[in-house]
Amino acid sequence: MLLPKIAPRRGALPHRSTAIDADDTALLLTAPKGPVASDQATASDQFAEQSGAEQWVNLGGAPVKLMDFDKAVSEILGRAHNGEAKPLGVCSANLDHIQHFGRGSRWSGTLDQPGPVEWLTLLDGAPLVAEAGRITGSAWPRLAGSDLVGPLLDQAVRRGLRVGFLGGSPQSQELIRNRFSQERPGLAVAGWWAPERSVLGDVSASSRLAAEIAASEADILVVGLGKPRQELWIAEYGQLTGAKVLLAFGAVVDFLAGRITRAPVWVSTHGMEWAWRLMLEPRRLARRYLVDGPQAYFTLRMSSTAALPSSVPGSRDVIPGTKAPAVPEHGPSRGPGSFLPAASMADVAVIVVTYNNADDVQALVSSLRGETKEQSLKVVVADNSPDDLTMAELARHPDVVAVSTGGNLGYAGGINAAMRMAGAADAYLILNPDLRVEPGAVAALRRRMALSGAGMVVPVLLDDDGSVYPSLRREPGVLRALGDAALGGRVQGRPGWLSEMDFDPGSYHHAHCVDWATGAALLIRADATRDVGDWDEQFFLYSEETDYCRRVRETGRSIWFEPSARMWHERGGSGTSPQLTALMSVNRVRYAAKYCGRRTLAAFTAAVLVSELVRLHKPGHRGAALAVLDRRRWQGLPHATRGGQSPMSDEPPPSGAVIIPAHNEAAVIARTLESLKGVMAWGSVEVIVACNGCTDGTEAIASTFPGVRVLSLDAASKTEALNAADQATNRWPRLYLDADIEVSTGALDSVLKALDGGPLLAARPAFRYDTRGASALVRSYYRARSRVPGNAQGLWGAGAYALSRDGHDRLGAFPALTGDDYYVDRLFAAEEKAVLPTEPVVVRTPRTRVSLLAVLRRSYRGNAQQDGQDSATTSRTVRELLSSVRGPFSAVDAAVYAVFAAAGRRRPLLVRKPAAAWERDDSSR
Repeated sequence: MLLPKIAPRRGALPHRSTAIDADDTALLLTAPKGPVASDQATASDQFAEQSGAEQWVNLGGAPVKLMDFDKAVSEILGRAHNGEAKPLGVCSANLDHIQHFGRGSRWSGTLDQPGPVEWLTLLDGAPLVAEAGRITGSAWPRLAGSDLVGPLLDQAVRRGLRVGFLGGSPQSQELIRNRFSQERPGLAVAGWWAPERSVLGDVSASSRLAAEIAASEADILVVGLGKPRQELWIAEYGQLTGAKVLLAFGAVVDFLAGRITRAPVWVSTHGMEWAWRLMLEPRRLARRYLVDGPQAYFTLRMSSTAALPSSVPGSRDVIPGTKAPAVPEHGPSRGPGSFLPAASMADVAVIVVTYNNADDVQALVSSLRGETKEQSLKVVVADNSPDDLTMAELARHPDVVAVSTGGNLGYAGGINAAMRMAGAADAYLILNPDLRVEPGAVAALRRRMALSGAGMVVPVLLDDDGSVYPSLRREPGVLRALGDAALGGRVQGRPGWLSEMDFDPGSYHHAHCVDWATGAALLIRADATRDVGDWDEQFFLYSEETDYCRRVRETGRSIWFEPSARMWHERGGSGTSPQLTALMSVNRVRYAAKYCGRRTLAAFTAAVLVSELVRLHKPGHRGAALAVLDRRRWQGLPHATRGGQSPMSDEPPPSGAVIIPAHNEAAVIARTLESLKGVMAWGSVEVIVACNGCTDGTEAIASTFPGVRVLSLDAASKTEALNAADQATNRWPRLYLDADIEVSTGALDSVLKALDGGPLLAARPAFRYDTRGASALVRSYYRARSRVPGNAQGLWGAGAYALSRDGHDRLGAFPALTGDDYYVDRLFAAEEKAVLPTEPVVVRTPRTRVSLLAVLRRSYRGNAQQDGQDSATTSRTVRELLSSVRGPFSAVDAAVYAVFAAAGRRRPLLVRKPAAAWERDDSSR
């Protein structure tokens, strides 16, 4: 059957029906089944008589231009014929449009700000027609894309305009070609494109597609990709196609092919077209009409006004077509690849907080130097590290402003310290030290900030395997907390009100407004930093960015995500620990306590508790649940520490003892004692070095440190050294420290306070592996080991653990066993011991394969002495190792770990004899 000539449906009079109209992309595709009803033509004439003008109105948070049919056709054709600097994007506003682009939606404000495409949003859908009539007191017609496309194609023939078609299936496009050859033989078709969805989500592939369209010299491009994909694609790539007008008309290709039946006129005029479409396609449209439709209708009724909406809360009122603001420029930094001093005005001041990041800062600084070609930068680093390794690495870059904080102020405290040193800038870029900035990323963030008027812009973060890290977040709430508690990372397609994390891949393809994002990379306007103030240091490690982003929004400013700004983020570290898990949960409660009322706080706390209870079988969550229930445990969680003082300056420093058994440790003992100078300055902690069988000058070196008590024992026995030191002091609690392990002032403070009269009997600080200088296989082994939670849960493995008086009473004397830390760990239940991650001690790993095998054999021999081969522990480790695999790189690491573990277990299970003197790894000394 031939496609009939398409007459424009000139829109019925608006009515007060509250029925939810279908008018989504599917309804733009239905063809009229007969001549236009005479009452519709009369209604259009009445509109023309009483109006004759055009008007912008806010419908559900979307700006809509009210106009009659002829005016709309004339404006579109005028732009297609004459063209302007920007192409014109045309879309229809219906309930589906409100669902995707209205107030509170994911893409809110995306089409309403100055950009490379100017948007004309037309009125469509009975509920929107009725709302426009209520607001303006005038009758306005519906301007559905399905009605506009026929007259536009007819006029394109008369004016000699070239038309291209993007979307639909190849079969549908073939049907249209056949119809056009008979009905519109004079239409100049520029081309047909039916891209796969994967092409539309790929920047390079979409750019190539746009270039191909540009080569066809299309004047009008009919884009039928479905909402919101078609509008988002046009907004990002429309200018590259060379088309003067791009029509976002849903699956109009299928409509022109005659594959979709149009609703009868009487159905449409009574606002029941949604029921007609639902009847024809219930599987595809049920969610849109029955779930999303009511929500969109509520937004329409609650958020519609005569005034144009701001593009986003707090930004400028934007009418499509206004000129985009230019990115402010002060010129590039002085000299190629150099940074400005802190006293100079810069486009961007980069703020970095480091903690044991000597291995990371070189890559970050190098990537930032490339960004100085487009704008002026200065880089300010606040170092929280307990040693001077990071500062020494930064000293290689004299144009980087780096200052040691003298303690561990946490992430928020470090940012505040760096901001006070940073001086004036147009914007401040907060970066994690383990990031690498792709070329052009900083300029892309600044362009988005200028276009949107946002107070903050965040980039896309890529993991080391190239995958996109889901960094975007929604405002925390009770239902979202319950959804995450029940489902975690599963069912990633669940509604946004059931998840705080945004898992949808589409969210990371296009720029849009967000609630907040992880704090690894944030560009903040200078005026926003002044209005918001300091970062809240009570959060220390987690939730500080949630709090800061909320305060940015409360100033009326928006936060935008910019996908063209790409940064690589290495997410690693020392693994997990019970205290780390507890801190994350407790800070969520702290955040709710800061902003919620009593009842909401109670509900949110219960939701967080549920999240921990359903995960009690996983390491660390039992302690987290107890911390949520008992606020007294919060004092033992990580907190800021400053210099050699107790973290709470108005409290006396803790007391206790540090016991260091040492056998020929001349190469490392000074390094360890240097890390304890701040602790010894308190005067309340006794440091004892128990030298046993030393022949290399260890005693002499230790004796040079004021305040250190040195014991001299003849036998080279770690067990005798530990017991002798216990007899030499009466102070509690006690930290037992290997001679090659450095511990910071803050770490020791946290451990001693956690064991001073609290419920814990044993504890240790967190640790991190230092693999510098190690072979590739050794580094691979320790990367995998860091990903296995069970390896970071016990008191063993860190070279440091502490006991309270009651805990030591349970121990008694140290037995003659290899692996004293493993022995002590087995004496206590999970709720009696804890790992405190505030100040990780540094564990220097073996450097060679042979040294690593020797260490593993000693460790497994000690385990075998105490309990034989623990099959339950082995099977748990295997499960955790397999679950840690996230890609090919982590799979290789896991395989290396398994091979070393198997090789290390071979001998110790056959040899069971105590060692009078313990073995050690000399390759790391």
